[in-house]
Amino acid sequence: MPRKSDKPAVHLDDVSKAIIEQLQQDGRRSYAAIGKVVGLSEAAVRQRVQRLIDGGVMQVVAVTDPLELGFARQAMVGIRVTGPLEPVADAIAALEEVDYVVVTAGSYDLLVEVVCESDEHLLELISDRIRVIDGVFATETFMYLQLRKQTYSWGVR
Repeated sequence: MPRKSDKPAVHLDDVSKAIIEQLQQDGRRSYAAIGKVVGLSEAAVRQRVQRLIDGGVMQVVAVTDPLELGFARQAMVGIRVTGPLEPVADAIAALEEVDYVVVTAGSYDLLVEVVCESDEHLLELISDRIRVIDGVFATETFMYLQLRKQTYSWGVR
């Protein structure tokens, strides 16, 4: 989830953290079941979850396996930019195949995760749609061979 730098960090109490942990384990867990674990009523859990969602603290989404959906190629693309970063980052973020864009400090100005149907699709995306964006100076593609860990539990440590 994008974080706005002008938005203050939200303080989460132990109950909100416990609710988030319950939903990270199973996003379909009922509010009643969560309430039993955290000591709140179903209605109170529902209100807290809605506040967390409305506040941009969390989302409840289905996480899919791209390989199972016919997307055989995933890659991280390092991008070097000339000029302002934001317009380039926004243009890349608008591409359907892109699921992650981060502005970085270091060798690359942007790191971009892409999900494609094939190597040919990846080549077309990089050559015909990313490299032609004004401000893109250079790209380097890191093709994923195997995903060893993917977790979403970092938010309540």
